[in-house]
Amino acid sequence: MSGKRRGWSDTTPLLPQPHHPSPAYSFLEMAASASPDAASDSAPLRSVFLGVDVGTGSARAGLFDENGKLLGSSSSPIQIWKEGDCVEQSSTDIWHAICAAVKSSCSLANVAKEEVKGLGFAATCSLVAVDADGSPVTVSWSGDSRRNIIVWMDHRAVAQAERINSHHSPVLQYCGGALSPEMQPPKLLWVKENLQESWSMVFRWMDLSDWLSYRATGDDTRSLCTTVCKWMYLGHAHMQQGSEKDSRDMEACGWDDDFWEEIGLGDLVDGHHAKIGRSVAFPGHPLGSGLTPAAAKELGLVAGIPVGTSLIDAHAGGVGLMESVPLLDSEAKERDMEAICHRMVLVCGTSTCHMAISRSKLFIPGVWGPFWSAMVPEYWLTEGGQSATGALLDHVIENHVASPRLANRAASRSISVFELLNEILETMMLDLKHPFLAALTEDIHVLPDFHGNRSPIADPKSRGMVCGLTLDTSEKQLALLYLATLQGIAYGTRHIVEHCNAHGHSIDTILACGGLAKNPLFIQEQADIIGCPIILPRESESVLLGAAILGAVAARKYSSLIKAMRALNAAGQVIHPSKDPKVKKYHDAKYHIFRELYEQQLSHRSIIAQALA
Repeated sequence: MSGKRRGWSDTTPLLPQPHHPSPAYSFLEMAASASPDAASDSAPLRSVFLGVDVGTGSARAGLFDENGKLLGSSSSPIQIWKEGDCVEQSSTDIWHAICAAVKSSCSLANVAKEEVKGLGFAATCSLVAVDADGSPVTVSWSGDSRRNIIVWMDHRAVAQAERINSHHSPVLQYCGGALSPEMQPPKLLWVKENLQESWSMVFRWMDLSDWLSYRATGDDTRSLCTTVCKWMYLGHAHMQQGSEKDSRDMEACGWDDDFWEEIGLGDLVDGHHAKIGRSVAFPGHPLGSGLTPAAAKELGLVAGIPVGTSLIDAHAGGVGLMESVPLLDSEAKERDMEAICHRMVLVCGTSTCHMAISRSKLFIPGVWGPFWSAMVPEYWLTEGGQSATGALLDHVIENHVASPRLANRAASRSISVFELLNEILETMMLDLKHPFLAALTEDIHVLPDFHGNRSPIADPKSRGMVCGLTLDTSEKQLALLYLATLQGIAYGTRHIVEHCNAHGHSIDTILACGGLAKNPLFIQEQADIIGCPIILPRESESVLLGAAILGAVAARKYSSLIKAMRALNAAGQVIHPSKDPKVKKYHDAKYHIFRELYEQQLSHRSIIAQALA
């Protein structure tokens, strides 16, 4: 895997943007073995698996062969509206973007529609509202019917989350003890309390990835991934009912009706939970009769293609990455069911998700889970996270006075802003004769909680802090702020890893994917600060691969999701922590300061609260 890549942040400014349904923005990686006329009538048809991923700023499609090799991918932008704490999207706009991306990727990779043997969807954990006809129902103060999605990062429901948590329901132990405003129950309660007309019109409330598979197949079966992780569904209610091998639609017996009643959403229990999910299935379970003729026509594919039960995008990254260990390790550990439990996957994009699995359930305060079968069937998932990482770096850079000059310089050299900043830091290290690059931030420290702390503190009211600012507005000062922010994000990951290990995990290896994982400085700082080797995948598009794996399992190419992961995941570059003891000592000191910053914030809150009492 190449160490130098462009476009290290895959985030999109959170502003309304026009949708471009015409040619999708595209990227192509052709497999060396693929012939240009591979899809022609004279050549035998290949088995190709299609993964679709809807992120915060774009819809992407990727095609993979039977070895997990990326044949081609394409993306198309999606519209987003942000007004204060409210962040909204349109399911209609997203479906159009998906259709454009799928058609473009097939064309670029020269893959015939008959070659696509399975399809899987992954998406952000955003909330979709539709009526009985499947038409969008607004969730927006604006009343705009297009805006029928509350985006994952929307924080309008902080007060509702606090009220729900005050009930101390037993189900909350399965999300670290407290619901986040980014989960679905607080958002549902907000809509009921604030948009009563919309509440009465909605026939189905769905996670975005479930809506995509429903839109493609007409099957309303929900994923154990989405329901367990974001809807307080108790997936372990199915532990005694059967295993992934007898995959089927399972009656949704994991809803805790008392929970919904006590938080004021008892009407969602009506009709055997018809509005939120009557049946569930393991990720990769084949849905309905496959792709409907109408959806197939829109996507440019063949009707009846198997479609696998979906995953949240970060969880698809876990499926596309978690078995990407170096070959000798994978051979030695293939039959060791515990080996995979020593790894944590970082899916680093707009936000970062930290995924680890275990054979037994581990209750970890402030960390989501344990979630049964929410990513890898029949394993318990622990899910940490940071709500703003790529988005935070973009924010820090774009709001600095030196940003326009820096962007112009980078554009003139056809490199990314991140590459230019990394170069500036290297030059500063040499000019100032610092022993190692990280030491440049000795006087500047960042607490990266600009969008709250998801884990392990689970405090949505936490705020970002920067210590060490001066009047300097130069590009060099921006480079230092960028490095300190990048380090703050890594200290946050160290906090999560240490917290998980203190509560039963034994994580000793990190695997990373996503836009930020393509930044070598980000990855090296993570390795140095956490003290673990970091493995990058052979294929950079792990989320798309994870979605495609769902299609391969649905097509019965593999008998289980984990067997598909072992066959299609592959390791790339391995980044090791610095062996210099001075680097470790430095980061230990800065980590201590990092932890103190939050304690200082709590003290400041208390002082002000007393003053205003």
